[in-house]
Amino acid sequence: MEDNNTNRLSPKDFKSDQEVRWCPGCGDHAVLNAVQKALSELGIPKEKFAFISGIGCSSRFPYYMNTFGFHGIHGRASAIASGVKIANPDLSVWQITGDGDALAIGGNHFIHVVRRNIDINIILFNNEIYGLTKGQYSPTSEKGLVTKTSPFGTIEEPFSVGELVIGARGKFFARTVDANVTLSTQIYIEAARHKGASVIEVLQNCVIFNDGIHEKVTAKEVRDDRTIILKQGEPMLFGKENDRGLILDGLKLKVVKLGEGGIKEKDILIHDATEQNPGIQYMLANMRYPEYPVALGIIRSVPGPTYEAELENQIEQVRSKSKISCMDELLNSGSVWEV
Repeated sequence: MEDNNTNRLSPKDFKSDQEVRWCPGCGDHAVLNAVQKALSELGIPKEKFAFISGIGCSSRFPYYMNTFGFHGIHGRASAIASGVKIANPDLSVWQITGDGDALAIGGNHFIHVVRRNIDINIILFNNEIYGLTKGQYSPTSEKGLVTKTSPFGTIEEPFSVGELVIGARGKFFARTVDANVTLSTQIYIEAARHKGASVIEVLQNCVIFNDGIHEKVTAKEVRDDRTIILKQGEPMLFGKENDRGLILDGLKLKVVKLGEGGIKEKDILIHDATEQNPGIQYMLANMRYPEYPVALGIIRSVPGPTYEAELENQIEQVRSKSKISCMDELLNSGSVWEV
């Protein structure tokens, strides 16, 4: 899709004339910044982008992009984005959604767009709360979280976004942090270049209704020890001294320290997001602090046939063999009755 003859675009070219009306300090601002940086690197004309959203704070996103956009209704962004891509396969389609919009009312649409492998890029803002409707617990809220709709603590087990994506036979899953614009930009570029459904979970902060929910792993003073940024083909090392890593201990991942128990760098697992078998990727996506560091970066990225390409091929095959050449022939084919 890239066009080398396209005039070089800058992030500013993707900024609309609309005032950005997210709360000061909201993580959405950083996501918007990273997306605009990423699009300027792709070499795709502005008119080839379409941003589709549902309902929620994140879903205001299309207003702030100087591209085509559609602000949908609650939970229906996946369905609308699917239709846009199938009808216009040459478009670079981006779905902007939240943990409530995608995984509650939109959950069925979400898993099926992933399963079908429709070539759209889904950015899922996960602040573990309903922000727009003022602080109710969401499908990703931690068990026990006290909110307006769970005053004694929620008793529900939360969804793991990565587990859900991989379980739905997803081909691309990545995770980033709102404030890490550099990492996010890199991931969005790779997602755009991936052919098929790409899901990027953003650990995003809602400063009003769930402030600091991710700080136990993302705060500057602890993030090196509590997160791991996965890089293709490199050992899974992390820590302030880069001296901790992951090994496979039986059927489980295990955190180890270099030098302890004879552990050397050669013993550390090498990250392979392109491995078709999702077993280790599944475990990486599900790692949680304090037992493990939280995995960031591209966790899974494997090729697969896209829905829209398969559909186009099927249409061409049927058309080439069809004996029907006009509407009259169609209406008078098959079982016909005279009334």
